[in-house]
Amino acid sequence: MIKNERQYRITNAQAENFRKAVRELQSKLKGEADQKRTLGGKLQLSALEAQLSDLEAELREYENLQEKHNDALEITSLAELPSVLIKARIAGGLTQKQLADKLGIKEQQVQRYEATDYAGASLQRIQQVLEALGVRLESGFLYRASVDTSLHL
Repeated sequence: MIKNERQYRITNAQAENFRKAVRELQSKLKGEADQKRTLGGKLQLSALEAQLSDLEAELREYENLQEKHNDALEITSLAELPSVLIKARIAGGLTQKQLADKLGIKEQQVQRYEATDYAGASLQRIQQVLEALGVRLESGFLYRASVDTSLHL
């Protein structure tokens, strides 16, 4: 999961490198006559295309969140809460620094929370993050609230 603009730029660059590698290998395979090399090349091409597909899916997810296509984020277990918190921050148009400012902590602490999927965060801190993001829990869904920033459990 892409968590910030830096990771987005890196992933985008990686995807472009994979696109280039796919084009080059496709071009090379067109000119090969040896069936053994062609089979190996096809397997390699398939692996490159699968990796590219994964990268593109991550890029689309981040872009969709930024465009606020997800006003409601489903959560079926507490294990999903960390990724939903990150998605809510992105969908809310907040950077890690802006969230840190709302919480009164350093940006590096938000980066650590997100890098470790909030493993070191207390329940109180999680509640503060939810409130800072303006989300509420309702029937198994977390909603970004535009005005009401209270937490409903």
